[in-house]
Amino acid sequence: QVQLVESGGGLVQAGGSLRVSCAASGRPFIGIVAGWFRQAPGKEREFVAAISWSGIGTSYGDSVKGRFTISRDTAKNTVYLQMNSLKPEDTAVYYCAADWPWGSTAQPRYWGQGTQVTVSS
Repeated sequence: QVQLVESGGGLVQAGGSLRVSCAASGRPFIGIVAGWFRQAPGKEREFVAAISWSGIGTSYGDSVKGRFTISRDTAKNTVYLQMNSLKPEDTAVYYCAADWPWGSTAQPRYWGQGTQVTVSS
């Protein structure tokens, strides 16, 4: 069993930056895919980014490519999402997720509770 706890959300102005973190406990992140999804009010959950178990492979949703960067620190058992050039449409609850086949659309096995990111115009 893996427990995921997000932190770092908040309010930021458009054009600004924010970094959210996801700390895992229960078992190491090693060997499993981890990533981020988001859900805005009235919208479906959207894939944001994923990182392979090795940390070498990364994948991004089209709406965040070139602005967001996902990374992982194996020693700290933590995954990060650096968000730059934020836009009001990035406003959403951001969820950390882990353990799904790389490159698939299968549902991740583990989810965090979510952290709110609000971008003001």
